[in-house]
Amino acid sequence: MSHSAKASALFGVMGEYSCEHDVVHAAKKMYELGYRKMDGYTPFPVHGLDTAIGRGRTKLPMLVLAGGIAGACGGLGMMLFSSTIHYPINVAGRPYFSWPMFVPIMFECTILLASLTAVFGMLGLNNLPEPYHPTFNVPAFLRASSNTFFLCVESTDANFDVEKLKADFAATHAEGVYEVPT
Repeated sequence: MSHSAKASALFGVMGEYSCEHDVVHAAKKMYELGYRKMDGYTPFPVHGLDTAIGRGRTKLPMLVLAGGIAGACGGLGMMLFSSTIHYPINVAGRPYFSWPMFVPIMFECTILLASLTAVFGMLGLNNLPEPYHPTFNVPAFLRASSNTFFLCVESTDANFDVEKLKADFAATHAEGVYEVPT
């Protein structure tokens, strides 16, 4: 198999570490070496790993804010349309557009759309549900949910070279280096 055919048959190359400090140190080192398409797999959240692999802030808070604003505007528009255009009722001479009576509906619509945006935005941004992932093809990856930490550089990285990656992972004191088939 040629070098490029082998690289295209791989999802990436993965290094195994026994503690969270080692995987964060390795991620920093790999980032310094120019690798950008990588991900960490750990049995619990590891402080500093996301910044070590170059992850920025998530877009989810802005999506939730946009969902909340859309909900408030939608609630106001719905109440405004129904009370002034669709079915106007004169109650004790009060104006048709009386904003205090719209506040509870606007609040409920804000919370509803913001929470739905948070749930579906989180699922969408994390590509969930994802019942299959190529890292499941590595037998050692079963330990990722109990006591082992993994760092994987994906084949889509501009600097992806299997042999160089294996050497770079070995230089970070990885306890195991695995090729991840697709």
